[in-house]
Amino acid sequence: MLSKRIIPCLDVHEGRTTKGIKFRNNIDIGDPVEMGRFYYEEGADEIVFYDITASSERRPIMLDVVRRVAETIFIPFSVGGGIRTLEDMREVLLAGAEKVSVNSAAVLNPEIIKQGAHAFGSQCVVLGMDVKNVNRSERIPSGYEIVINGGRTFMGIDALWWALEAERLGAGEICLNSIDADGTKNGYDQDLTRLISSRVNIPVIASGGAGEPSHLVRVLKEGYADAALIASMVHYGTYTIREIKEYLRENGVKIRKTW
Repeated sequence: MLSKRIIPCLDVHEGRTTKGIKFRNNIDIGDPVEMGRFYYEEGADEIVFYDITASSERRPIMLDVVRRVAETIFIPFSVGGGIRTLEDMREVLLAGAEKVSVNSAAVLNPEIIKQGAHAFGSQCVVLGMDVKNVNRSERIPSGYEIVINGGRTFMGIDALWWALEAERLGAGEICLNSIDADGTKNGYDQDLTRLISSRVNIPVIASGGAGEPSHLVRVLKEGYADAALIASMVHYGTYTIREIKEYLRENGVKIRKTW
């Protein structure tokens, strides 16, 4: 069995880390480079950086932040937000990221997944999925709909169908974010995570809702997630990554000891 990964997520806006609830009411919580370095030293397995308004504002991604992070941490990190073309992917990877995360752009132009996988390898291409729980319908049979542009635009696309299609196109990993759970600290959406994880053959990162270590145990064991994204519970100092990892190990989750 592969070790499960613990991945702090830093949402970045105008060069600063920010945090909100259900994609709203964001507040400034610090410098992303300094926070990335801190989590690296704490024992994070990877780190994710999202430029949360680059897509909706139709502007380039934060390459200066990517370069500064690459000089500071020595674990894999992925970058998303505002990546719309193959050249955008190339620039982010050349700036030092190991992976690029495509979300809105991939929904609007699925070929970018295939192009990125062909040019850089599937292991570099992460599909970011922002998902909202809606009423089941003929169009959305799973009851989970894809939403883009930072939770602003409903696309009428079924989340399970999109996950399977992205895997077929060459995505190497899925970061699955529940908008309903995001920032609530009430736990991940177990049903959503299990639905996707049990049907695709690529790793799934659970995202949205972590508030305490027991939430990670549940989603990694019962939700079949390969990794768990965390934000609020470490950003505000409620738990350290070391405390979370020790709790997981004590509760039968295989993790890497990175200190």
